Amino acid sequence: MALDILIVDDEQDIRDLVSGVLEDDGYGTRTAATADDALAALDERLPSLILLDVWLRGSSMDGIELLKAIKGRDPQIPIIVFSGHGNIDTAVAAIAQGAVDFIEKPFEAEKLLHLVAKATETERLRAENASLRARVGHADELTGSSAAINTVRATLKKVAGTGSRMLITGPAGVGKEVAARLLHSWSPRAESSFVSVSAARLSPERFDEELFGIEQDGKLIQAGMLERAHGGTLFLDEVADMPLTTQGKILRVLTDQSFARVGGDRHIRVDVRFVSATARDLSAEIAEGRFREDLFYRLNVVPVEIPPLASRREDIPDLANHYAARFASEHRIAPPYISDDAMAALQACEWPGNVRQLRNIIERTIILAPSNRIHTIEADMLPSEITNTYEGTEHNVTSLMGAPLREAREAFEREYLAVQIKRFSGNISKTAAFVGMERSALHRKLKLLGISVRKNGSIAGDGDE
Repeated sequence: MALDILIVDDEQDIRDLVSGVLEDDGYGTRTAATADDALAALDERLPSLILLDVWLRGSSMDGIELLKAIKGRDPQIPIIVFSGHGNIDTAVAAIAQGAVDFIEKPFEAEKLLHLVAKATETERLRAENASLRARVGHADELTGSSAAINTVRATLKKVAGTGSRMLITGPAGVGKEVAARLLHSWSPRAESSFVSVSAARLSPERFDEELFGIEQDGKLIQAGMLERAHGGTLFLDEVADMPLTTQGKILRVLTDQSFARVGGDRHIRVDVRFVSATARDLSAEIAEGRFREDLFYRLNVVPVEIPPLASRREDIPDLANHYAARFASEHRIAPPYISDDAMAALQACEWPGNVRQLRNIIERTIILAPSNRIHTIEADMLPSEITNTYEGTEHNVTSLMGAPLREAREAFEREYLAVQIKRFSGNISKTAAFVGMERSALHRKLKLLGISVRKNGSIAGDGDE
Protein backbone atom coordinates (compact mmCIF):
# COMPACT_ATOMS: atom_id res chain seq x y z
CA MET A 1 0.00 0.00 0.00
CA ALA A 2 1.09 3.58 -0.70
CA LEU A 3 2.80 5.84 1.81
CA ASP A 4 0.43 8.47 3.24
CA ILE A 5 1.59 12.05 2.47
CA LEU A 6 -0.07 15.18 3.91
CA ILE A 7 0.13 18.30 1.69
CA VAL A 8 -0.32 21.61 3.54
CA ASP A 9 -0.59 24.72 1.34
CA ASP A 10 -2.95 27.70 1.23
CA GLU A 11 -3.14 27.57 -2.59
CA GLN A 12 -5.66 25.13 -4.03
CA ASP A 13 -3.76 24.89 -7.33
CA ILE A 14 -0.55 23.86 -5.54
CA ARG A 15 -2.37 21.24 -3.45
CA ASP A 16 -4.01 19.76 -6.54
CA LEU A 17 -0.79 19.82 -8.56
CA VAL A 18 1.35 18.17 -5.87
CA SER A 19 -1.36 15.63 -5.06
CA GLY A 20 -1.66 14.66 -8.73
CA VAL A 21 2.11 14.26 -9.18
CA LEU A 22 2.44 12.07 -6.07
CA GLU A 23 -0.61 9.93 -6.77
CA ASP A 24 0.60 9.29 -10.32
CA ASP A 25 3.79 7.93 -8.75
CA GLY A 26 1.89 5.59 -6.40
CA TYR A 27 1.72 7.65 -3.21
CA GLY A 28 -1.42 8.24 -1.15
CA THR A 29 -2.20 11.88 -0.36
CA ARG A 30 -4.30 14.05 1.94
CA THR A 31 -4.49 17.85 1.79
CA ALA A 32 -4.97 20.74 4.22
CA ALA A 33 -5.33 24.47 3.52
CA THR A 34 -4.69 25.81 7.04
CA ALA A 35 -2.70 25.00 10.17
CA ASP A 36 -5.87 23.92 11.97
CA ASP A 37 -6.79 21.56 9.13
CA ALA A 38 -3.26 20.15 9.17
CA LEU A 39 -3.32 19.47 12.92
CA ALA A 40 -6.75 17.87 12.59
CA ALA A 41 -5.42 15.61 9.83
CA LEU A 42 -2.44 14.78 12.03
CA ASP A 43 -4.73 13.77 14.89
CA GLU A 44 -6.82 11.71 12.50
CA ARG A 45 -3.87 9.59 11.39
CA LEU A 46 -0.10 10.05 11.43
CA PRO A 47 1.17 10.59 7.87
CA SER A 48 4.39 9.17 6.47
CA LEU A 49 5.55 12.61 5.29
CA ILE A 50 4.32 16.24 5.39
CA LEU A 51 4.82 18.74 2.56
CA LEU A 52 4.43 22.18 4.17
CA ASP A 53 4.18 25.70 2.76
CA VAL A 54 6.24 28.05 4.94
CA TRP A 55 3.93 31.00 4.27
CA LEU A 56 0.33 29.72 4.83
CA ARG A 57 -1.62 32.94 4.24
CA GLY A 58 -4.82 33.36 6.23
CA SER A 59 -3.93 30.61 8.72
CA SER A 60 -3.81 30.74 12.53
CA MET A 61 -0.10 29.82 12.33
CA ASP A 62 2.52 30.35 9.69
CA GLY A 63 4.56 27.45 8.34
CA ILE A 64 7.38 27.79 10.89
CA GLU A 65 4.97 27.87 13.83
CA LEU A 66 3.08 24.87 12.44
CA LEU A 67 6.37 23.05 11.92
CA LYS A 68 7.22 23.55 15.61
CA ALA A 69 3.75 22.34 16.65
CA ILE A 70 4.03 19.21 14.51
CA LYS A 71 7.52 18.41 15.78
CA GLY A 72 6.25 18.88 19.34
CA ARG A 73 3.69 16.17 18.76
CA ASP A 74 5.91 13.74 16.87
CA PRO A 75 9.58 14.60 16.26
CA GLN A 76 9.97 11.63 13.88
CA ILE A 77 7.62 12.84 11.12
CA PRO A 78 9.71 14.00 8.12
CA ILE A 79 8.71 17.43 6.74
CA ILE A 80 9.65 19.06 3.43
CA VAL A 81 8.84 22.77 3.13
CA PHE A 82 7.70 24.71 0.06
CA SER A 83 9.29 28.13 -0.38
CA GLY A 84 8.75 30.98 -2.84
CA HIS A 85 11.47 33.12 -4.38
CA GLY A 86 11.28 35.68 -1.61
CA ASN A 87 11.45 33.44 1.44
CA ILE A 88 14.51 31.21 1.00
CA ASP A 89 15.83 32.48 4.34
CA THR A 90 12.61 31.30 5.96
CA ALA A 91 13.05 27.88 4.36
CA VAL A 92 16.58 27.68 5.76
CA ALA A 93 15.15 28.56 9.18
CA ALA A 94 12.67 25.71 8.74
CA ILE A 95 15.58 23.31 8.21
CA ALA A 96 17.01 24.52 11.50
CA GLN A 97 13.68 23.70 13.17
CA GLY A 98 13.76 20.09 11.94
CA ALA A 99 12.54 20.07 8.34
CA VAL A 100 14.45 17.50 6.27
CA ASP A 101 14.60 19.61 3.09
CA PHE A 102 12.93 22.39 1.08
CA ILE A 103 11.88 22.87 -2.53
CA GLU A 104 11.48 26.24 -4.23
CA LYS A 105 8.31 27.15 -6.13
CA PRO A 106 7.77 26.65 -9.00
CA PHE A 107 9.34 23.20 -8.97
CA GLU A 108 9.85 20.32 -11.37
CA ALA A 109 7.89 17.14 -10.72
CA GLU A 110 11.05 15.00 -10.96
CA LYS A 111 12.79 17.04 -8.26
CA LEU A 112 9.75 16.82 -5.98
CA LEU A 113 9.57 13.04 -6.39
CA HIS A 114 13.31 12.75 -5.70
CA LEU A 115 13.03 14.71 -2.44
CA VAL A 116 9.95 12.74 -1.35
CA ALA A 117 11.70 9.42 -2.01
CA LYS A 118 14.77 10.58 -0.09
CA ALA A 119 12.69 11.88 2.84
CA THR A 120 10.65 8.68 3.15
CA GLU A 121 13.65 6.37 2.81
CA THR A 122 14.31 6.57 6.54
CA GLU A 123 10.75 5.53 7.30
CA ARG A 124 10.96 2.68 4.82
CA LEU A 125 14.18 1.46 6.42
CA ARG A 126 12.73 1.86 9.93
CA ALA A 127 9.66 -0.17 8.96
CA GLU A 128 11.83 -2.79 7.28
CA ASN A 129 14.09 -3.09 10.33
CA ALA A 130 11.06 -3.38 12.62
CA SER A 131 9.69 -6.11 10.38
CA LEU A 132 13.00 -7.96 10.41
CA ARG A 133 13.24 -7.72 14.19
CA ALA A 134 9.69 -9.03 14.51
CA ARG A 135 10.51 -11.94 12.26
CA VAL A 136 13.43 -13.18 14.39
CA GLY A 137 12.55 -16.75 15.30
CA HIS A 138 10.12 -17.12 12.40
CA ALA A 139 10.85 -18.98 9.19
CA ASP A 140 10.20 -17.12 5.96
CA GLU A 141 8.08 -19.94 4.59
CA LEU A 142 6.14 -23.00 5.62
CA THR A 143 8.84 -25.63 5.13
CA GLY A 144 7.75 -29.11 4.08
CA SER A 145 6.33 -31.04 1.15
CA SER A 146 3.48 -32.98 2.75
CA ALA A 147 0.03 -32.85 1.18
CA ALA A 148 -1.25 -31.01 4.27
CA ILE A 149 1.31 -28.22 4.16
CA ASN A 150 1.07 -27.95 0.36
CA THR A 151 -2.67 -27.40 0.76
CA VAL A 152 -2.05 -24.64 3.32
CA ARG A 153 0.45 -22.91 1.02
CA ALA A 154 -1.89 -23.18 -1.97
CA THR A 155 -4.75 -21.62 0.03
CA LEU A 156 -2.54 -18.75 1.23
CA LYS A 157 -1.36 -18.04 -2.30
CA LYS A 158 -4.91 -18.11 -3.68
CA VAL A 159 -6.26 -15.77 -1.00
CA ALA A 160 -3.24 -13.42 -0.79
CA GLY A 161 -4.30 -11.23 -3.70
CA THR A 162 -7.74 -10.62 -2.22
CA GLY A 163 -8.65 -8.56 0.82
CA SER A 164 -10.41 -11.47 2.50
CA ARG A 165 -9.98 -12.00 6.23
CA MET A 166 -8.48 -15.30 7.34
CA LEU A 167 -8.71 -17.38 10.51
CA ILE A 168 -5.76 -19.73 11.05
CA THR A 169 -6.27 -22.58 13.50
CA GLY A 170 -3.96 -25.24 14.88
CA PRO A 171 -2.18 -26.21 18.09
CA ALA A 172 0.56 -24.05 19.59
CA GLY A 173 3.85 -24.11 17.73
CA VAL A 174 2.66 -25.22 14.28
CA GLY A 175 3.52 -21.93 12.58
CA LYS A 176 0.33 -19.86 12.51
CA GLU A 177 2.20 -16.55 12.53
CA VAL A 178 4.58 -17.86 9.87
CA ALA A 179 1.52 -18.54 7.69
CA ALA A 180 0.12 -15.06 8.38
CA ARG A 181 3.44 -13.42 7.44
CA LEU A 182 3.61 -15.51 4.28
CA LEU A 183 0.10 -14.39 3.32
CA HIS A 184 1.14 -10.76 3.89
CA SER A 185 4.33 -11.12 1.84
CA TRP A 186 2.38 -12.52 -1.12
CA SER A 187 -0.29 -9.80 -0.94
CA PRO A 188 -0.43 -6.31 -2.53
CA ARG A 189 0.13 -5.00 1.03
CA ALA A 190 3.61 -6.53 1.28
CA GLU A 191 5.35 -3.12 1.23
CA SER A 192 3.29 -1.93 4.20
CA SER A 193 3.43 -2.97 7.85
CA PHE A 194 2.71 -6.38 9.30
CA VAL A 195 1.67 -5.74 12.91
CA SER A 196 1.30 -8.65 15.30
CA VAL A 197 -0.65 -8.46 18.56
CA SER A 198 -1.05 -11.40 20.92
CA ALA A 199 -4.24 -11.25 22.96
CA ALA A 200 -2.76 -13.75 25.41
CA ARG A 201 0.13 -11.42 26.29
CA LEU A 202 -1.87 -8.26 27.00
CA SER A 203 -3.92 -7.56 30.10
CA PRO A 204 -7.55 -6.57 29.48
CA GLU A 205 -6.75 -3.11 30.89
CA ARG A 206 -3.95 -2.50 28.36
CA PHE A 207 -5.47 -4.25 25.38
CA ASP A 208 -7.62 -1.38 24.11
CA GLU A 209 -4.84 1.18 24.57
CA GLU A 210 -2.33 -0.94 22.65
CA LEU A 211 -4.80 -1.79 19.89
CA PHE A 212 -6.67 1.50 19.42
CA GLY A 213 -4.22 4.06 20.83
CA ILE A 214 -4.77 6.91 23.30
CA GLU A 215 -6.27 10.36 22.77
CA GLN A 216 -6.56 13.22 25.23
CA ASP A 217 -8.41 16.52 24.71
CA GLY A 218 -8.79 15.67 21.04
CA LYS A 219 -5.04 15.19 20.53
CA LEU A 220 -3.19 12.01 19.68
CA ILE A 221 -1.11 10.77 22.63
CA GLN A 222 -0.18 7.28 21.46
CA ALA A 223 -0.85 5.63 18.12
CA GLY A 224 -2.27 2.11 18.44
CA MET A 225 -1.48 -1.03 16.51
CA LEU A 226 -4.43 -0.49 14.19
CA GLU A 227 -3.00 2.84 13.04
CA ARG A 228 0.48 1.38 12.65
CA ALA A 229 -1.01 -1.35 10.47
CA HIS A 230 -2.75 1.14 8.16
CA GLY A 231 -2.33 -0.07 4.58
CA GLY A 232 -0.98 -3.41 5.79
CA THR A 233 -1.96 -6.45 7.83
CA LEU A 234 -2.96 -6.78 11.49
CA PHE A 235 -2.37 -10.25 12.92
CA LEU A 236 -4.52 -11.02 15.98
CA ASP A 237 -2.85 -14.00 17.63
CA GLU A 238 -4.71 -16.11 20.22
CA VAL A 239 -7.87 -14.21 19.36
CA ALA A 240 -9.89 -16.36 21.80
CA ASP A 241 -8.19 -14.49 24.67
CA MET A 242 -9.50 -11.12 23.52
CA PRO A 243 -11.72 -9.40 26.15
CA LEU A 244 -15.43 -9.39 25.29
CA THR A 245 -15.59 -5.59 25.37
CA THR A 246 -12.76 -5.41 22.83
CA GLN A 247 -14.46 -8.02 20.66
CA GLY A 248 -17.39 -5.64 20.20
CA LYS A 249 -15.07 -2.80 19.16
CA ILE A 250 -13.21 -5.06 16.73
CA LEU A 251 -16.56 -5.99 15.20
CA ARG A 252 -17.14 -2.32 14.40
CA VAL A 253 -13.71 -1.99 12.80
CA LEU A 254 -14.47 -5.00 10.60
CA THR A 255 -17.79 -3.46 9.64
CA ASP A 256 -16.69 0.04 8.59
CA GLN A 257 -12.87 0.16 9.03
CA SER A 258 -13.09 2.86 11.70
CA PHE A 259 -12.55 3.08 15.46
CA ALA A 260 -12.23 5.52 18.34
CA ARG A 261 -9.08 5.82 20.42
CA VAL A 262 -9.19 5.36 24.17
CA GLY A 263 -10.19 8.74 25.61
CA GLY A 264 -11.50 10.03 22.29
CA ASP A 265 -14.76 10.03 20.37
CA ARG A 266 -13.59 10.85 16.83
CA HIS A 267 -13.78 8.00 14.35
CA ILE A 268 -10.39 7.14 12.86
CA ARG A 269 -10.53 5.45 9.47
CA VAL A 270 -7.95 2.84 8.52
CA ASP A 271 -7.37 0.37 5.71
CA VAL A 272 -6.27 -2.86 7.41
CA ARG A 273 -6.46 -6.53 6.52
CA PHE A 274 -7.27 -8.75 9.49
CA VAL A 275 -5.70 -12.17 9.94
CA SER A 276 -6.46 -13.96 13.20
CA ALA A 277 -5.29 -17.20 14.79
CA THR A 278 -6.19 -19.45 17.68
CA ALA A 279 -5.25 -22.78 19.20
CA ARG A 280 -8.63 -23.04 20.92
CA ASP A 281 -11.98 -24.38 19.72
CA LEU A 282 -13.92 -21.19 19.04
CA SER A 283 -17.20 -23.11 18.78
CA ALA A 284 -16.74 -24.19 22.40
CA GLU A 285 -15.76 -20.64 23.38
CA ILE A 286 -18.95 -19.33 21.75
CA ALA A 287 -21.06 -21.93 23.54
CA GLU A 288 -19.52 -20.86 26.87
CA GLY A 289 -20.21 -17.19 26.15
CA ARG A 290 -16.54 -16.21 25.99
CA PHE A 291 -16.43 -15.36 22.27
CA ARG A 292 -18.94 -13.49 20.13
CA GLU A 293 -20.55 -15.58 17.42
CA ASP A 294 -20.99 -12.58 15.10
CA LEU A 295 -17.28 -11.77 15.42
CA PHE A 296 -16.38 -15.38 14.62
CA TYR A 297 -18.26 -15.23 11.33
CA ARG A 298 -16.63 -11.91 10.48
CA LEU A 299 -13.12 -13.25 11.09
CA ASN A 300 -13.65 -16.72 9.64
CA VAL A 301 -14.10 -15.72 5.98
CA VAL A 302 -11.32 -18.06 4.84
CA PRO A 303 -10.50 -20.79 7.39
CA VAL A 304 -7.07 -22.42 7.29
CA GLU A 305 -6.05 -25.27 9.59
CA ILE A 306 -2.38 -26.10 10.11
CA PRO A 307 -2.10 -29.71 11.33
CA PRO A 308 0.22 -30.77 14.16
CA LEU A 309 3.70 -31.94 13.24
CA ALA A 310 2.97 -35.51 14.40
CA SER A 311 0.40 -35.86 11.62
CA ARG A 312 2.81 -34.76 8.89
CA ARG A 313 6.04 -36.49 9.84
CA GLU A 314 7.25 -36.50 6.22
CA ASP A 315 7.95 -32.76 6.71
CA ILE A 316 10.38 -33.41 9.57
CA PRO A 317 13.50 -34.05 7.40
CA ASP A 318 12.93 -30.80 5.48
CA LEU A 319 12.30 -28.86 8.68
CA ALA A 320 15.25 -30.40 10.56
CA ASN A 321 17.67 -29.69 7.71
CA HIS A 322 16.26 -26.16 7.32
CA TYR A 323 16.85 -25.32 10.98
CA ALA A 324 20.21 -27.09 11.05
CA ALA A 325 21.40 -24.93 8.15
CA ARG A 326 19.94 -21.79 9.72
CA PHE A 327 21.51 -22.23 13.16
CA ALA A 328 24.80 -23.44 11.69
CA SER A 329 24.95 -20.20 9.70
CA GLU A 330 24.31 -18.19 12.87
CA HIS A 331 27.21 -20.00 14.60
CA ARG A 332 29.39 -19.72 11.48
CA ILE A 333 29.91 -23.43 10.95
CA ALA A 334 29.13 -25.72 8.04
CA PRO A 335 25.58 -27.16 8.09
CA PRO A 336 25.74 -30.51 9.91
CA TYR A 337 24.56 -33.74 8.32
CA ILE A 338 21.74 -35.43 10.24
CA SER A 339 22.37 -39.17 10.33
CA ASP A 340 19.72 -41.70 9.35
CA ASP A 341 19.35 -42.88 12.97
CA ALA A 342 18.99 -39.33 14.23
CA MET A 343 16.42 -38.53 11.54
CA ALA A 344 14.47 -41.69 12.37
CA ALA A 345 14.45 -40.64 16.03
CA LEU A 346 13.16 -37.19 15.10
CA GLN A 347 10.43 -38.65 12.91
CA ALA A 348 9.32 -41.10 15.62
CA CYS A 349 8.87 -38.37 18.26
CA GLU A 350 5.32 -37.22 19.12
CA TRP A 351 6.26 -33.49 19.10
CA PRO A 352 3.72 -32.02 21.53
CA GLY A 353 5.37 -28.62 20.95
CA ASN A 354 5.20 -29.05 17.16
CA VAL A 355 7.53 -27.12 14.84
CA ARG A 356 8.62 -24.75 17.61
CA GLN A 357 9.82 -27.71 19.69
CA LEU A 358 11.68 -29.21 16.71
CA ARG A 359 13.37 -25.88 16.05
CA ASN A 360 14.49 -25.65 19.69
CA ILE A 361 15.77 -29.25 19.68
CA ILE A 362 17.91 -28.66 16.59
CA GLU A 363 19.29 -25.41 17.99
CA ARG A 364 20.06 -27.01 21.36
CA THR A 365 21.78 -29.98 19.70
CA ILE A 366 24.02 -27.73 17.60
CA ILE A 367 24.92 -25.54 20.58
CA LEU A 368 25.78 -28.49 22.85
CA ALA A 369 27.49 -30.66 20.21
CA PRO A 370 31.16 -31.49 21.00
CA SER A 371 33.50 -29.56 18.71
CA ASN A 372 34.87 -32.80 17.22
CA ARG A 373 31.36 -34.04 16.28
CA ILE A 374 29.66 -30.85 15.13
CA HIS A 375 29.65 -31.87 11.46
CA THR A 376 27.24 -34.78 11.96
CA ILE A 377 24.23 -35.00 14.27
CA GLU A 378 23.98 -38.59 15.52
CA ALA A 379 21.07 -40.08 17.46
CA ASP A 380 23.07 -40.14 20.72
CA MET A 381 23.54 -36.36 20.49
CA LEU A 382 19.79 -35.72 20.63
CA PRO A 383 18.12 -34.92 23.97
CA SER A 384 16.62 -37.79 25.97
CA GLU A 385 13.09 -36.56 25.26
CA ILE A 386 13.69 -37.62 21.64
CA THR A 387 15.78 -40.77 22.04
CA ASN A 388 13.53 -42.25 24.74
CA THR A 389 10.65 -42.21 22.26
CA TYR A 390 12.79 -43.80 19.58
CA GLU A 391 14.07 -46.57 21.82
CA GLY A 392 10.52 -47.67 22.64
CA THR A 393 8.38 -47.48 25.73
CA GLU A 394 7.51 -51.13 26.36
CA HIS A 395 10.83 -52.91 26.15
CA ASN A 396 14.52 -52.16 26.44
CA VAL A 397 17.65 -54.24 26.02
CA THR A 398 17.86 -55.10 29.72
CA SER A 399 14.35 -56.52 29.89
CA LEU A 400 14.90 -58.54 26.71
CA MET A 401 18.02 -60.24 28.12
CA GLY A 402 15.87 -62.52 30.25
CA ALA A 403 13.52 -63.52 27.42
CA PRO A 404 13.84 -66.48 25.04
CA LEU A 405 15.26 -65.65 21.61
CA ARG A 406 11.94 -65.97 19.78
CA GLU A 407 10.13 -63.73 22.26
CA ALA A 408 12.96 -61.18 22.24
CA ARG A 409 13.02 -61.14 18.44
CA GLU A 410 9.25 -60.60 18.25
CA ALA A 411 9.46 -57.83 20.85
CA PHE A 412 12.21 -56.12 18.90
CA GLU A 413 10.34 -56.46 15.60
CA ARG A 414 7.17 -55.12 17.18
CA GLU A 415 8.96 -52.06 18.59
CA TYR A 416 10.99 -51.52 15.41
CA LEU A 417 8.00 -51.66 13.08
CA ALA A 418 5.87 -49.56 15.41
CA VAL A 419 8.52 -46.83 15.31
CA GLN A 420 8.88 -47.00 11.53
CA ILE A 421 5.10 -46.91 10.93
CA LYS A 422 4.84 -43.93 13.26
CA ARG A 423 7.77 -42.32 11.45
CA PHE A 424 5.95 -42.56 8.12
CA SER A 425 2.58 -41.46 9.55
CA GLY A 426 0.98 -44.87 9.05
CA ASN A 427 1.90 -45.10 5.35
CA ILE A 428 2.45 -48.85 4.84
CA SER A 429 3.93 -48.47 1.36
CA LYS A 430 6.63 -46.04 2.54
CA THR A 431 7.32 -48.14 5.63
CA ALA A 432 7.69 -51.30 3.52
CA ALA A 433 10.06 -49.58 1.11
CA PHE A 434 12.23 -48.32 3.97
CA VAL A 435 12.45 -51.62 5.88
CA GLY A 436 13.04 -53.57 2.65
CA MET A 437 9.89 -55.68 2.56
CA GLU A 438 7.09 -56.20 0.08
CA ARG A 439 3.91 -54.37 1.08
CA SER A 440 1.96 -57.63 1.33
CA ALA A 441 4.73 -59.23 3.40
CA LEU A 442 4.71 -56.28 5.80
CA HIS A 443 0.92 -56.60 6.19
CA ARG A 444 1.36 -60.28 7.11
CA LYS A 445 4.15 -59.48 9.55
CA LEU A 446 2.06 -56.78 11.26
CA LYS A 447 -0.86 -59.18 11.58
CA LEU A 448 1.42 -61.86 13.02
CA LEU A 449 2.81 -59.40 15.58
CA GLY A 450 -0.65 -58.13 16.51
CA ILE A 451 -0.04 -54.60 15.22
CA SER A 452 -2.91 -52.68 13.64
CA VAL A 453 -2.67 -49.22 12.11
CA ARG A 454 -5.50 -46.75 12.60
CA LYS A 455 -6.67 -44.37 9.89
CA ASN A 456 -4.86 -41.47 11.58
CA GLY A 457 -1.55 -43.37 11.39
CA SER A 458 -1.32 -44.28 15.08
CA ILE A 459 -0.66 -47.82 16.31
CA ALA A 460 -3.34 -49.74 18.19
CA GLY A 461 -2.03 -50.53 21.63
CA ASP A 462 0.47 -47.65 21.93
CA GLY A 463 -1.44 -46.02 24.75
CA ASP A 464 -4.33 -44.12 23.22
CA GLU A 465 -7.07 -46.70 23.05
